[in-house]
Amino acid sequence: MAMDFLELSESRYSVRGYQSRLVSDELLNKVLEATRLAPSAVNKQPWKFVVVRSEEAKSRLRNCYDREWFATAPSYIVVCGDHASSWKRPADGKDHCDIDVAIATEHITLAAASLGLGTCWVCNFDVPSCKALLGLPEQWEPCVIVPIGYPATADVPSKNRKDLSEIVSYI
Repeated sequence: MAMDFLELSESRYSVRGYQSRLVSDELLNKVLEATRLAPSAVNKQPWKFVVVRSEEAKSRLRNCYDREWFATAPSYIVVCGDHASSWKRPADGKDHCDIDVAIATEHITLAAASLGLGTCWVCNFDVPSCKALLGLPEQWEPCVIVPIGYPATADVPSKNRKDLSEIVSYI
């Protein structure tokens, strides 16, 4: 039975510990297909998703973000943005690449959660090293690394979120 969107949102959390079990190609492709369908400004789709699965590439990527929990992930998806092809708002020139990448990344995390997989947004990493590892052209930026796998524990941490009254106003 599929969970509704509120249940999915409530169940998704940042996983910081993974089983060594690999995610099947079938599940990984379901996550990537859901991500491919994410909306973007003017449908520019200024993104690329690099799946890191080989032991050599995982080892090098782990040097970009040296955390013990991060090293437990069996796979990673590096979400990259292309600033040269992203839509820029005419009124002020605002580049929507980062917004589009964020939407796509959230599609990854929610699709993964719907399939019983865990993920975590990682943005605090060595960008130049990651870019070199992936061999990205100048206009491409590795924006987010998403470790993906089966959570090591079934314990779901509680979420500390502001009350709706603190973040919503009506006029």
